[in-house]
Amino acid sequence: MSKSNPISIVLKSIKNKTLWADLTGSPKLFSLESRVFHSICIGLFVLDLVYIPYNLYARLYVGSFSALILGVLFFYQYYLSRYKAKPHSATIFALTGLIIFGVNYFTNSGILGSTDLIWPAYLLLVLAISPYHQHLKWLIIYVVAFLLIHLIEFYYPSLVQYPFKMGKGQFIDRTTAFPIPVFVVYIIIRFIRKSYDTERQAALDKTIAVEASKEQILIQKDQLEKTNSEKNKLMSIISHDLRSPLISIQSYLELLNQNQVDDTDRPMLEKSLMQSTNSAVQMLSNFLHWSKSQMNGVSANLVLVNLNSVLQSTLEMESINAAKKHIVLNVNIPSQLMVFVDVDMLQLVVRNLVSNAIKFTPARGKIEVSAAQLTNECKITISDNGKGISPEKQQEIFSVKAEPTYGTNNEKGVGLGLVLCKEFIEYQGGRIDFESNLNTGSSFFVFVQLIPKSAIIESK
Repeated sequence: MSKSNPISIVLKSIKNKTLWADLTGSPKLFSLESRVFHSICIGLFVLDLVYIPYNLYARLYVGSFSALILGVLFFYQYYLSRYKAKPHSATIFALTGLIIFGVNYFTNSGILGSTDLIWPAYLLLVLAISPYHQHLKWLIIYVVAFLLIHLIEFYYPSLVQYPFKMGKGQFIDRTTAFPIPVFVVYIIIRFIRKSYDTERQAALDKTIAVEASKEQILIQKDQLEKTNSEKNKLMSIISHDLRSPLISIQSYLELLNQNQVDDTDRPMLEKSLMQSTNSAVQMLSNFLHWSKSQMNGVSANLVLVNLNSVLQSTLEMESINAAKKHIVLNVNIPSQLMVFVDVDMLQLVVRNLVSNAIKFTPARGKIEVSAAQLTNECKITISDNGKGISPEKQQEIFSVKAEPTYGTNNEKGVGLGLVLCKEFIEYQGGRIDFESNLNTGSSFFVFVQLIPKSAIIESK
């Protein structure tokens, strides 16, 4: 049998990660110390298969018997540790090694034999599988035993037996003993290095995860503070704007009750109250829709519908409001254009956009609502020739941070309608954009699906 075969078998086992992990044990269940012990046991089993018959062949009966004892001891302790979850005894291995190598030293040529090659490797094994607090003790014991044995040989050389002849016999003895310490050192260093690299990577991954978590927490904290600030501001504006028309109505009713309203002033007062009340109702409606979407989330009920049909009633209602300001509202929507939308959401979006156009377009102005079919989507355009939007306000037009604005007849809003429009269009898988020039007018573009996106993907 070739001396390299056992090591080749072990190396192949190491490459087979599943087999090796099963033999040495999972890191989750066994400590590094135990796994090192298991790996060394496996290696020594393989080496014993060679050294026991070889020593018998070479008439090294003591050496063969010593290898057998170590093999049985290691096998038993391996079985208890790996499969019975009982800790191995470092003391038994340390003392057994001292006895066996001491006897083997005198029966195998003493200082001229190969036992001195194995002493350091076996001590390394003992240190690897024993607790830290025992390391210094075993180091001192092994050094003292080593010196004591050599002193005994020095004063009593007749105690040493020489089974090998000088030259060829000594060469064979040394070369066959060399794989034992080399293998032990290899296994221990490999496990320690691998364990260190694994733990270092785990620590690095944990550090990265902690940093990412901290960064995410900071981002969420900033977003929460920003959201709370925006909501506080919004609530302040809404409470103020709702309070004003209610106080006006209350004052008007008090005047009526006291018969202090002149018939000539009454139409003007009622028109003003109606205007402020309509603005308050629209603002409150938008706020309620937005609050619901923020608290409960919104699920769009997308269906394939005729665009002209679903917007007809909404645009007819807005045309009446436009006529009160003598504004022309033109509608140009193809009668056969089909879109994949949530009907209620789309109506709310278009109603808000047209209402804004009416608000910011002067008397005798013009508003146009049109729609066109693009490649995979429908483009709805609401254009006006009103007062437009200043460049500094365009950056936050779809944000709650947008400042309150006044229409051409001092109609007031809080900008919440555009926030709601953006959110509701995106819920449907669409998008919204705009173009505006101060004192020239604005155009808002709403893009919605013609057919479900899944159908587009499948067709590709």
